Amino acid sequence: MADAFTRKVTIGVVAVAVVAGGLIGLAVANGGSTAKPTGSPIAQASTAVTPGSTDTPGPTSSPTATASPTPTPSPTPVPTPVLVPAPMTGELVTPAAAARHPIAVMVDDLGPARPQSGFNSASVVWQAPAEGGIPRYMMIFQDQIPVSIGPIRSSRYYYIAWAAEWKALYAHVGGSPQAMATLKAQGAGQLVYNADEFRWGGYFHRISQRNAPHNMYTEGKRLRTLARRIGATDGPMEAVWKFAADAPLDQRPKGGTILVKYPDNNVKYAYDRTTNTYYRGVSGEVKQVDAATGERVHPKNVVVMIMKFGPLNDGHPNKHRLEAQVVGQGKAFIATNGHTIAGTWRKKSMTAPTLFYDANGHQVTLTVGQTFVQVIADSSNYSVSYTDGVVPVPGASGSPTPSATP
Repeated sequence: MADAFTRKVTIGVVAVAVVAGGLIGLAVANGGSTAKPTGSPIAQASTAVTPGSTDTPGPTSSPTATASPTPTPSPTPVPTPVLVPAPMTGELVTPAAAARHPIAVMVDDLGPARPQSGFNSASVVWQAPAEGGIPRYMMIFQDQIPVSIGPIRSSRYYYIAWAAEWKALYAHVGGSPQAMATLKAQGAGQLVYNADEFRWGGYFHRISQRNAPHNMYTEGKRLRTLARRIGATDGPMEAVWKFAADAPLDQRPKGGTILVKYPDNNVKYAYDRTTNTYYRGVSGEVKQVDAATGERVHPKNVVVMIMKFGPLNDGHPNKHRLEAQVVGQGKAFIATNGHTIAGTWRKKSMTAPTLFYDANGHQVTLTVGQTFVQVIADSSNYSVSYTDGVVPVPGASGSPTPSATP
């Protein structure tokens, strides 16, 4: 058992082996000369022996026992966060993010309004005609909270119908007489929660970098506060669209475009197989960016809905406002994973979801992520065209490589 208590202690150039109960060895370095121990408690407890001396070493004291090191406690395991699909994108988010009440914001699309802020934080973006052929956006935010949104513009009845699918907080600056009458009658949660800047101006602000009316902005945190104030509280929501993960890279095509024409704006999407997204451009902004982030706008899914529009008889003919047959069904083109199919859209009532179906009547499955919905009129002034790319053949000579960012 002695070996269990043996320690080898180095003192300068002298190695001393100590056994509990006495000195058993002294190794002398430097050509046999003896080094005198200094400073070490163990060396001081031993009697030095000079070569040739007849003195008998006295008894040595036992070394002081060294306390065992205190074991370091193991860190408390951090539980893996529970994630759930966001109801409007299918993205995995925290339960708190998945329960955030949707917020819909009307956004300008005239040239002086570009680049707009908020695109890349939105779960769904709708674009449809507003005055004649001039389109307008409605961004719906759910699991993400944008840092900036704008420029904000006025309301239209058919946008209320799309926002009503989620009973969204609906942010706008005034609106058409038809829209304003609807919000007055059913804007306390029946269809949406009316967040008109004319009533809640403290939650909006104008920026100095742009001229009115293209300078009204807000932030996600402000609208979240307003939502709680007027009753649009958070809570569980059921997804209405079907989502699936990205198709494997070897199943995605290289190239492909979608072109949507409005009388006063052309929208082009260029598919990128590496990111499995559709990079967006508009008239005057070939590579559209989100001014809040400086990043390109590139949704995972693009849906084009064809709908009947007509002049809105609201007593203001010079405004050239429109109304739309928003409830019903019509033609649609659905693009995801680099492929576009022809199908239909259906909406049964003001509050029912707008759903998309393929040619066989099956509900379409979208790719997890953001969706842009382009609504165009069923007239010669509007059109949609698309071309799918080609899936590269593995191992084929001259097979194309993944495309760069369009």
